Amino acid sequence: MAKLKDTGEKRPSFIAALSIIIFLIIAMVVQIFVLKADYVTHITLLIASTFAAVLLILSGFSWDDIQEGILYGCKIAMLPMLILMLVGVLIATWIPAGTIPTLIYYGLKIISPKVFLLTVAFVCSISSIATGSSYTTGATFGVAFMGVGFGLGIPPALTAGAVISGAIFGDKMSPLSDSTNLAAGVAEANLFEHIRSMVYTTGPAFIISLVLYAVIGLRFSGDALDSTQIDSILAGLDANYMINPVTLLPAVLVVILAVKKVSGLAVMVIASLVGAAFAIIFQGFGVGELLEFMNYGFVSETGVEAVDALLSRGGLQSMMWTISLGFIGLSYGGILEKTRVLEVILEKIAVLVSSAKGLITTHVLSSIAVNLFSASQYMAIIIPGRMLVPAYKKLRILPQVCSRTSEDSATVTSPLVPWGLCGVYFAGTLGVPTIEYLPYVFLAYLTPLIAILYAFTGKFIFKEGDIESISSYNTPEEKELA
Repeated sequence: MAKLKDTGEKRPSFIAALSIIIFLIIAMVVQIFVLKADYVTHITLLIASTFAAVLLILSGFSWDDIQEGILYGCKIAMLPMLILMLVGVLIATWIPAGTIPTLIYYGLKIISPKVFLLTVAFVCSISSIATGSSYTTGATFGVAFMGVGFGLGIPPALTAGAVISGAIFGDKMSPLSDSTNLAAGVAEANLFEHIRSMVYTTGPAFIISLVLYAVIGLRFSGDALDSTQIDSILAGLDANYMINPVTLLPAVLVVILAVKKVSGLAVMVIASLVGAAFAIIFQGFGVGELLEFMNYGFVSETGVEAVDALLSRGGLQSMMWTISLGFIGLSYGGILEKTRVLEVILEKIAVLVSSAKGLITTHVLSSIAVNLFSASQYMAIIIPGRMLVPAYKKLRILPQVCSRTSEDSATVTSPLVPWGLCGVYFAGTLGVPTIEYLPYVFLAYLTPLIAILYAFTGKFIFKEGDIESISSYNTPEEKELA
């Protein structure tokens, strides 16, 4: 994480900080529910950023302070946005390479509509555990499952919800995940004790999510399915692409490289180049054509309407709307972080953390709020987590409960914020607006609710001396003290 330039003792008043937050809420409500303008969030955030900047300058901050916050937010956005550009390139090479068509073809052949959503969530969870990256899972298995779901007649929003639930579950539970390591570090918890602690909240949430996807999947029975469309898609794919397990090698390569902890940026570059090579070798496309695809996207011209609608996508330019939203959202969040707006708000709720019930509930709600107003799960992990660590220590609650709560709130809800990093990424990658898939990411709702339920019942709130948590102590002396 980039280090913030110190602003000394300058802090906005509580009224100023609250006004900035309220203005954003009102602006978003007006845009979405009054004007019903779904695709102008960029401008709404620019207006909110301008309001925040003016109010903060009136509160004693300089323009340099505001600009430092903007640049800080852009630094956070830089790597994910570069990866997102390359996701567009990857999709545009994997389609002509036959990788995505083959995944869709076999998926339509093998997966039953009744268990499709259940399968999607489960496979994506395994992929994210293995790679430590929900982003990689969304860009590979997620894109392929979207195509299969289209062929099976499953609503895209439902498929996207299942992809994201599985992807964020695996991301949370993987020791390779950056957010998992960050949450453990912020709370001063042992990484594997942190993961073990999450089993108690994320585990039940994921099981319930799988049950819900299984129940919903029963609506899509084979009897009600239009097999004519599936047959048409299969025939179109088979006639226009080399459908062979060999073309799946680029996808296998991505998993191998991710498991070996190769940089996500490097993985996307390598996978795109391999996909381009496959398109030239196995599908007969020219180098000039591939360069066009990589920049502007692949245009399918099979003559089969369903196949063309499914495979005409990708390209670096197709991601620029999403990328610009990511930069603007993170710039706004950077202003709030740099000028301590969020810190001022959180300090006002410190009186609520005198009990485990109040502490964990406050942690969950404040992390979700920071997610909304900073557009970054990393800020949502760091700011409430560091501010509340002393309260956990005072109540003798073990650090893995603090780190677990950060993930139970900040990590799982980040894909639900339309202007947030994760929301922007998944909407751009899966081709479904955040507001549409939002109701179906069941894990994102169940996990924080279970965390709050445990807080109120006292279940699995591990404290110093608990037998179940004794393995969390790192030295014999710490065990003896417990």
